[in-house]
Amino acid sequence: MIHSIDEFLAEWAYESQNTLKLLSSLTDDSLKIKVYSEGRSLGYLAWHIVTTIPEMLGRTGLSLTVPEGHDKEPASASMIIEEYKKQSQSLVKALNDNWTNDTLNVDFEMYGDTWNGGMVLQALVKHEIHHRAQMTVLMRQAGLSIPGMYGPSKDDWSAMGAPVQK
Repeated sequence: MIHSIDEFLAEWAYESQNTLKLLSSLTDDSLKIKVYSEGRSLGYLAWHIVTTIPEMLGRTGLSLTVPEGHDKEPASASMIIEEYKKQSQSLVKALNDNWTNDTLNVDFEMYGDTWNGGMVLQALVKHEIHHRAQMTVLMRQAGLSIPGMYGPSKDDWSAMGAPVQK
């Protein structure tokens, strides 16, 4: 549960850095990887993380600029990274400029339900974590290294010379 704007901003700082670490491991070629032909591509999932920031917070009345061409993921990993940085910074500024701790208790209509501001912010973080986890599966299929986020990953352990369990 989010109890204050400062608490959210501290959590967002950590989680957005983790997202940037993951996005920084992507290559342009890897963006096309899918588990199955009808599934979402790695690029789609990465872009979905980016575009959800203004989409979700826009439902609360915050005005964040939706990326140009938001309906189709870019073919460039660096473009996804740059837009994620912009959206993350824009979110922080919008919250600092427009929300107070009291806004965390204000109800907003969200996807056919009612969520208070704290729940909106918590859902944004959990949504991002959920899709990062999906991305790691596709990244393994693409042969990419997975950076550690809550401790060392298999790739991190290997780089440190530690035995890696199979």
